[in-house]
Parts: sequence; C-alpha cells; structure tokens
Amino acid sequence: MTQVKAYGVKSSSAPLAPLIIERRTLQPDDVALDILYCGICHSDIHTAKDEWLGTQYPCVPGHEIIGKVTAIGEKVQRFNIGDIAAVGCLVDSCGQCRSCAEGDEQYCEQGFVGTYNGQDPHGGYTYGGYAKAIVVKESFVLKIHHDHKNLANVAPLVCAGITTYSPLKHWKAGPGKKVGIVGLGGLGHMAVKIARAMGAHVVLFTTSKHKMQDGLQLGAHEVCIYGTNEDRTAYTNQLDLIINTVSAPHDLDTFLTLLKKDGTMVLVGAPGTPHSSPSPFNLIFKRRQLAGSLIGGIEETQEMLDFCGKHGIVADIELIPINYLNEAYERIIKADVKYRFVIDMSTL
Repeated sequence: MTQVKAYGVKSSSAPLAPLIIERRTLQPDDVALDILYCGICHSDIHTAKDEWLGTQYPCVPGHEIIGKVTAIGEKVQRFNIGDIAAVGCLVDSCGQCRSCAEGDEQYCEQGFVGTYNGQDPHGGYTYGGYAKAIVVKESFVLKIHHDHKNLANVAPLVCAGITTYSPLKHWKAGPGKKVGIVGLGGLGHMAVKIARAMGAHVVLFTTSKHKMQDGLQLGAHEVCIYGTNEDRTAYTNQLDLIINTVSAPHDLDTFLTLLKKDGTMVLVGAPGTPHSSPSPFNLIFKRRQLAGSLIGGIEETQEMLDFCGKHGIVADIELIPINYLNEAYERIIKADVKYRFVIDMSTL
C-alpha cells in the first residue's frame, strides 16, 4: 500500500479538506497514474453530501481523471511509463455477466465498481481522483489522443462526454434527425457539441437568456428560452430525440409534447429527488418513449474519446486550484460555471 495526498469529506456535512489515503500495491494487470487533472461532476456533490444515500466516509470524489503513467504491472500491454491516460467512472466490473460480455460494464449485473465509493475487490472501498495518484486495472484505463495542451479540457469527456455520447449514438442522432438538448451545463454543453458533430440538427432548450449566444457558439442550430409556453409550442411534435441533462426535478411533460411520433426523451441528469410522474397520455397518443442512460462501457468510452479527438471536441472549463473546491461546489449548485470545473492537481 502507498499513502498519497488527497482531498475529501469525512461526513455529509463536512467541507472538503486535505486527507491522506492509501492506494493498493501494483498488481500484474494494474496501471499507476500520477493525476494531472480531475474534473468536478455534479455526482461528486451528490455523493459527498450523501444525497443518493450509501456514501462511505471518508469519501474522496472525482471520476474525470487525466494522468501520467508512472508504473505498470508485468502483464500490462497497452500502456508504457510516461503515457498520458484517462480514468472515468468505472474501475472494475464482474466481467462475466451478459452486460459485461456485451461491453456495457456500466450495467454490470453484479454492480460495477465506481471510481469512488465503490466496493473495491482488493478490499475496502474506492477513492477517486481528488488525489495525487491512483492505481487502476489496465482494462479500465483509457488512451488519450488529444493534443496535450488541451489535457485539462479533455478530463470531463470521460464522464460528461460519454454520458451524452452514449444515448446520442444509441438513439441514432445524425443527419436528418432533429435533436433537443435540455439544459446547458456540464452535460448539456457536451451534448450540443457531440450532437452537432454527429450531423444532427440541434435545438438547445434553456431557461437562461444569457446562454443563448453560448448555445449557438457551441454548435446549436436553434436556441429556445423555454420560460413561457409560447416559446415551447413552436417545437410541438417536432423532435426525434431529446437528451435531458437537467439534474433538478422538473415537469417532464414540458418536453414530452415536443417529440414526434415514436420520439424518445432520454434522462441523463440525476436529481437528488425524483421527478413527478409524466402524464401517460403524452406517451400513449404518439407512441413516445421516456428512457434513461448511464455513462457508457469502456469500449464505447474509448470510441467517444477517439470521436472527440477527430472532431476537435473538448469541454469548456474553468481550471481551479484544489483549495477552491468548496467554493466550486457552491457555484455548481448555483449553476455558476461555464461549463465544468477542472482541478489542477499540481496545486495539491
């Protein structure tokens, strides 16, 4: 075991503060990384505050990790010391169930091992990327092909990027499809960029008038400020697919009525308390579907990174020192960031 510096919380009401944690001894199929950058996801906040229940303390969040390989196990074949690599939301799964066999480790029927607050097969539970270093099984480490000057901006791709890429791909966003994106935050701004790169006609829905120009610059063809019913009704029965990124409870019927016959709205935002149930009639009369999607498997996440590299897609970020974490959490809760905080881990 190796002791490393980290930042985390000791209870649901405690502020983020320095900690010392232990990383496991390198196994034959492990890759050790010095962490260069780690993005901040709203899931980090939900977990740190135990809003989803079941948080183990002390908790070290962080699953948008970019690092430099410092050591490899004797069986490692895909990485060399000095490589730049990434770690996302998963660090292990059973590897035996149908979902794992199909490359959907995120739906592992035994339960995937999260990068933090997961049941570590080596004992105890996992600590995330708000730390100096991490040790991860090779098969859950991702290759980076972006220009190294953009590494901080690449970090959010392994969560926000794959969370939006996976449903856009699964529901076949592309030329001839009109895709709505609800919300322009960490997830929403990635969804706009990726849907545009896939060739879809992109309509952004936001309540913030000041985000209209941002939405257009990020790639949306149209922006709807949906504070009034009149703004929305122009899109009734118009959309093939909606990616709903909002992580607060809201009226889902607001957007279900915008779908064409056989259209689908996919929820990727995860609120701390449930949405109210939508009207069955808004589903029944147009054979609409309401679905959900959870990140992506390792193969698909690598595919997303390659796609984003090819199209020059990175996240829009604010780079912060680690001692700004508590202020960053408060600003995320207020939706006061464009559009993802990323920690410069050299400040730890």
